[in-house]
Amino acid sequence: MEILQEEFLVTKEPDSRDKKNKKDKKFIAHLGLGYWGKNILRNLYELGLLYAACDPDSQTVEERKKQFPDVQYAAGIEDILKDPAVRAVSIAAPAALHYRLAKDSLLSGKDVYVEKPLALTVAEGEELVEIARREGRVLMVGHILQYHPAVVKLKEFITEGVLGRIEYIYSNRLNIGKLRTEENILWSFAPHDISVILMLLGEEPVKVSAQGGAYLSEGVYDTTLTFLEFAGGVKGHIFVSWLHPFKEQKLVIVGSKAMAVFDDISKEKLFLYPHKIEWRDGKIPVAQKADYEVVPVGPGEPLKLELAHFAECVLERKTPLTDGCEGLRVLKVLEAAERSISSSKNKDFAAGKKSEKSICFSPGRTKNSESPDVFVHQSAFVDVGVKLGAGTRIWHFSHIMGGSEIGEGCVIGQNVVIGPDARIGNRCKIQNNVSVYKGVVLEDEVFCGPSCVFTNVYTPRAFVERKHEFLPTIVKRGATIGANATVVCGSAIGRYALVGAGAVVKSDVPDYAVIAGVPARQMGWACKCGVPLKVNGQNAVCANCGSEYRLENGKFTVIKENL
Repeated sequence: MEILQEEFLVTKEPDSRDKKNKKDKKFIAHLGLGYWGKNILRNLYELGLLYAACDPDSQTVEERKKQFPDVQYAAGIEDILKDPAVRAVSIAAPAALHYRLAKDSLLSGKDVYVEKPLALTVAEGEELVEIARREGRVLMVGHILQYHPAVVKLKEFITEGVLGRIEYIYSNRLNIGKLRTEENILWSFAPHDISVILMLLGEEPVKVSAQGGAYLSEGVYDTTLTFLEFAGGVKGHIFVSWLHPFKEQKLVIVGSKAMAVFDDISKEKLFLYPHKIEWRDGKIPVAQKADYEVVPVGPGEPLKLELAHFAECVLERKTPLTDGCEGLRVLKVLEAAERSISSSKNKDFAAGKKSEKSICFSPGRTKNSESPDVFVHQSAFVDVGVKLGAGTRIWHFSHIMGGSEIGEGCVIGQNVVIGPDARIGNRCKIQNNVSVYKGVVLEDEVFCGPSCVFTNVYTPRAFVERKHEFLPTIVKRGATIGANATVVCGSAIGRYALVGAGAVVKSDVPDYAVIAGVPARQMGWACKCGVPLKVNGQNAVCANCGSEYRLENGKFTVIKENL
């Protein structure tokens, strides 16, 4: 199913702990006290929210005890998750642990703040968002720049039209500093800027591409340059590196009326450049420069403002500004950029040879894939991890879900859903309004008529979970399924069989059989070319192509086929 893309409001009714916590503000347990975690620890402590803390490294715990001796330090996460006094958990662990720690916390009935990134795959992020929705829990991601007073002011500029029409936006996040091995620079630095750019523009990109370089460790990118294109025409890029001679953290927005610069290193954070472009003789653009203005911004430490917002959302049961859905949108861009880098690297090693590989698409829509042999309409969605064969065409409003494989030369019509984990052979044609679910296998050259239906459970009920009862369906090579036909799960459609329009197939269909009706019954036999055969005695010769067949004792065999 399509993963949650819209924000949801936390609606779970406050329990008795909420009333107590409004009197006693110490209800958050913090996991991870290292490089960045110590800053969260300090801010939670200063806000009067910190109830307990935990870290697997005993030396780190001892150091924090000296700074904050009156904080409870738990022996392990298990003690925190079963403590009823803990209403919420904040997580600042290595990125590889975010998914597991957040999931365990949500399932233990705790609200969760997790540092960026939300997880390391879109699939994990989707699961966390769904768990939070189902359990009525607050899930917030640490995209700190959205709480920076300068970024808040930037958003006001855009909303009020101070900058005019936004033309271009880019950011540089560069430094020579802490190097990581569990995540590359893209996942470590870029989430901040992706989050801000998506928020400022109010939309997701329609195309994402990226380049990267790994200079210190094989496969761990030290620099990346990510390009974004948006439906409204805005373009941008994000340059991140931890191998840079100096520190720079700038976000630049170019508008038709003015330009703005957010410089997080400078004492004055926000600058407005009211430059204008005038056209001499109506043909020659001339830049009219103006002195920049320092824009005053509100006070406050961004991390403290962010954590205070989390506490407010927990106590008031509100949806955070940077909730799980927002974190998921950032994850989609990250994963698309990562795959783009990997695909570019694969091309470098391909030495001119074509190979079937997972094609990376934008986190929403794209005009076509990275392969010139594959076309994907800009309104279609193709998830990361999908394999598309050369020459395949995917048309309007279709969605190919993760793990699915589609062979070469296929045509996927309008409003088709495939997957997850479905298998489509070569040269198949799937007409409009068809869903091919997990467990359905289409061999080569299968034709699925408009609005034909595949089921996956024999006795479905909306209120009974029966995923464990999914039955496989196989449609063998060259078979045709007519418009509005229904194939009940567990059936096998034989080679070159022909299922009539509107038929309901409840059992296996022999090779070359023609079936129709409700329930479907065999009406005769068809040639490989699709023309119905007339059997004279035991023999049948196709009037169209001359292929020869024999029917003996109910067994249909091929004598000679001319296709």
